[in-house]
Amino acid sequence: MYKRLEVAARQGDLLDGSVMLKITVQPSPTQVRLKLEGNLRGAWVPELEDCWRSASSGLDGRLLCLDLTAVEHVDRAGRYLLALMRRNGTQLIASGTVMTELVRSLERNWPLTEE
Repeated sequence: MYKRLEVAARQGDLLDGSVMLKITVQPSPTQVRLKLEGNLRGAWVPELEDCWRSASSGLDGRLLCLDLTAVEHVDRAGRYLLALMRRNGTQLIASGTVMTELVRSLERNWPLTEE
């Protein structure tokens, strides 16, 4: 069963994909995947945080994965949330140069253990 959330700043913004974020929750027996499409910025950062916290409360031992393969842009607040999610056990999945480098920079700058 999939759950899709679509959020946009204003009614007219649905026509402009640059301001929209889609979050699809894809549960399976071994993991819960949150698939993002669009831009993680502005008002959509707290939307993702709410979705993450909700999904985290119902994991029942499953892995939580955040699929960033269809994300175009992440602002500073979005990067901070991604770092927080990663530090709390969420696996980040990325492809493409920009998102892969973003995940690598989070791994470098926000290590999971203190060294």
